Amino acid sequence: MGKPLLRMIELSEYSGINDRNDPIRFYRLPFIGNLFRRRVEKCLKELSGGHSVLEVGFGSGVTFLHLNDMYNEIHGLDLTANVEAITERFQKLGVMTYLSNGDILNMPYQDSYFDSVLLISILEHLKPEFLYSAFLEISRVLKQNGQVIYGVPIDKKIMDYAFRYLGYNIREYHFSNHKQISEASEVFFKRVSISNIYVFPFGSLYEVCHWEKG
Repeated sequence: MGKPLLRMIELSEYSGINDRNDPIRFYRLPFIGNLFRRRVEKCLKELSGGHSVLEVGFGSGVTFLHLNDMYNEIHGLDLTANVEAITERFQKLGVMTYLSNGDILNMPYQDSYFDSVLLISILEHLKPEFLYSAFLEISRVLKQNGQVIYGVPIDKKIMDYAFRYLGYNIREYHFSNHKQISEASEVFFKRVSISNIYVFPFGSLYEVCHWEKG
């Protein structure tokens, strides 16, 4: 499968465009917006397709146009997203979704249901002591031989400075680093691949991991 280029609706039409906690507003910025798009594209490239996919932390639904081409059912779980507005917006585009507000530590899905679980910039927001419980829940809802794709920022000072430029102390939002997340995931899954987004001259800034339930 070729590299997917992120297809999006107009930024102004995303429900979270004026929400300080939704990264969709960063997509408008030069350089930083490109990095935000690249992380999504890199995660999408790892997906194999199938009957059902679950995106944890779907935000404004940036991935939905792509997921609709790859899966029969798109499910989403998010703590704060406006489920009704997002469902209605994509339904008008012919994209049917099954979205809920909820917590990754207690997901409202039956065992062994999903072919793929996708998490883009979500797991770093969990404290380290909750990572094992999160991956246990992911494993529970995932089919045998199903795939987990997640992307997380690499823990570097340059990332701290970048978020300060955007007006955030990222240490108030990110509690787990990429190494802690990888160590927790390998307890439950077998590794397929790990790749990075490299930005000159800063080096690798983002890690995308592909794991399989086996």
